[in-house]
Amino acid sequence: MKIEDHIMFTAKHKNWEVGDKLLIMGEENIAHFLASVSNTVNTKISEYLTDVMDVAAVMNLAEEMAKGALWEVIKALKSPRASRNLGKLVFETDKKLKKHLVEVSKALLVRETLSRKINIYYPEDPIKEPKVALPYREDHINFTAKHGSWIVVKRLIIDEKTPPADVARLLASINETITAKLPVYAKIDLKGIDDWFAEIKKAKSDVEIKTVVDKYLHFPAYKYASDEFIEHAKIYALRKMLEKIGLSIDIPAKPLEKYLEKKG
Repeated sequence: MKIEDHIMFTAKHKNWEVGDKLLIMGEENIAHFLASVSNTVNTKISEYLTDVMDVAAVMNLAEEMAKGALWEVIKALKSPRASRNLGKLVFETDKKLKKHLVEVSKALLVRETLSRKINIYYPEDPIKEPKVALPYREDHINFTAKHGSWIVVKRLIIDEKTPPADVARLLASINETITAKLPVYAKIDLKGIDDWFAEIKKAKSDVEIKTVVDKYLHFPAYKYASDEFIEHAKIYALRKMLEKIGLSIDIPAKPLEKYLEKKG
C-alpha cells in the first residue's frame, strides 16, 4: 500500500491528548507545521524529566539567573558554577551517568533562563487538542513524515514500565529532526547565518562573549529568510550564537539515550 505524503504528530498520555496531520505539502506549509510540532514537544519535555532531576529547582535557578544583561546571563550559564549547581539537582550518584543528566539539565537551564529574556519559540501555536483521530488506543507519542525521499517514523508506546525520561528522549529526538529539516523547507540561509558569526570561532572571554551576543542582537534576519520566516531565522541565529559559546537551547536526546541504556 502506498503511503501518502504527510506529516503527523499525535500524543496521548495521562491528560495530554493532542494530534494534527498535514496533507497539503507545500514547502511553506511543511515548515509552519514542523514549527508547530517543535513548539508542542518543547513545552512538554521538562514534565518527563522529573524522575531524573529536580525540574522545579532548575526552574527556580533559571529565574535567578535571568537577571542582568543578556551577555552576563549567558556568561553565567556557561560558568563552572552553573554546572556545579546542576550537579546537585540531578538524581544520580554514578559519575558517568550523572554526566549525561547534567548535560540535559544544562540545556534545560539555558532554555528556561533565556525564555525569560528573549523569544526562544517559533511563532506558530503548539498543538493543543486532537485535530485528527489518534492512530493508537494506547498511550503513545507518534511522529511520522513522508515527503519525497524524506521518511521518518519516531514512535513510543507508553505503558507502566516506560521511564518518563524515555518519553523526554523521544520528544527531544523529534525536535532534533525538526531543527534539521525546518530551514530546508523555510529556505533559511544557514550558511549565511554561519558567516554572520564567523569572526568568532569560540567565545570564551568576556570580550568574545559580548561580541558574539552583540552579533546576535544585531542579526539582520530579513537578509537570511523571507518575511514569512524571519522569526524562525532569529531562532537559528540564537542557536548559532549559543553554539559559539558552547551552549544550546535544545534538550539533547543522545545523553538521555545513553543514560537509559546504561541505567538498564
